[in-house]
Amino acid sequence: MVEVICDTNFLIHLATKRIKNIDSVDVEIGSISYIVPEVVKNELNNLKDNAQKKQDILTTLDFIKNFKIIPIQGKYADKELINYIKKNGGIIGTMDRELKNEIKKIGGSIISFSNDHIILES
Repeated sequence: MVEVICDTNFLIHLATKRIKNIDSVDVEIGSISYIVPEVVKNELNNLKDNAQKKQDILTTLDFIKNFKIIPIQGKYADKELINYIKKNGGIIGTMDRELKNEIKKIGGSIISFSNDHIILES
């Protein structure tokens, strides 16, 4: 089982968009388990107050309710994810260009989206 630690925007996209190759990803990468850090779940809960994003956030919170939550805490999700990968290695699910570059610099891998397809970057 490949664990992918997700950032906020990745989860929102995963929950609210139709991902065209979602069924074939298991064949290409292996069975994936999406993991939600507490800092990301907290960000989602804080975004519920934003009227423009409220529906997407509620959909995402419902989508992740059965996902594994891991105790990565802090104020800034990106910083905490970078620190986690430095110590433990792993794969981050993100669409954030800056975060992608930082994770790649420290030897982590990235799962992202391109044209509503999940792609693996290393």
